[in-house]
Amino acid sequence: MGSFGERVGRRAILKAGIALGIQLSLARESPGQQNGASQRPREGDLLVKVGDATVTPLTPADIPVGVKQTMAWPMDPMDKTVRNGSRLNRVLLLRLDPEKLSPETKSRAADGVLAYTAICTHTGCEVTEWLADEQLLVCPCHESRFEPKDGARVVDGPAPRNLPALPLKLMDGTLVVAKPFTASVAFEVQ
Repeated sequence: MGSFGERVGRRAILKAGIALGIQLSLARESPGQQNGASQRPREGDLLVKVGDATVTPLTPADIPVGVKQTMAWPMDPMDKTVRNGSRLNRVLLLRLDPEKLSPETKSRAADGVLAYTAICTHTGCEVTEWLADEQLLVCPCHESRFEPKDGARVVDGPAPRNLPALPLKLMDGTLVVAKPFTASVAFEVQ
C-alpha cells in the first residue's frame, strides 16, 4: 500500500497532471477564442461580400433593392480580419423598401439594408433562395420560408424560430454592424 509519504507524492503528481491537462486544454481553446476570424460579429465591424478578394466594405448601393440576397462576412475594421473562420458568421444582406418594413425590423436596417444570419434555424443549411414575387427568403433543404420585412419570422416550413438579425447602421456611407446578432445563431440537431 505504500507509506504516507509515497501516497502524498502520488497525489501531488496526480494533481499536477490534472492541472497540466486543464492548462493544455485551455491553451488549445484559447487560439480559437482569440482568433478574430472565428469571433462572432461585433459592433463596429464592416461587411464584405463573400468571395471578394479585395475585401471592400459594402455600402447600401452594393445591395440591389428587392433582388436576391448578397452573402457577406463581418470584418474587423482595425486589422481587416474577415470573420470567416466559422460558417455561423455568414450573413445575408437584403435591401428592401424601408416603408414596407415592420417598425422593429426598420430599426435594425440601414437605408433599407437588412442583415440576417445565413444559417437556417432548422438544420443549419444556408438560406440561399429568394422568392422575388413573394419577397421571402427560402432555405432549399426543407423549404422553410422567412419574412424578411418582419424580423425574418417563419411563415412556412419546419424552422422552429426566426433567423437572428444583425442590426446595422451607416458610417460614412458604409454598412456597419450596430449590435451583435439579436439571438444565438444555432439550429436543431437532427
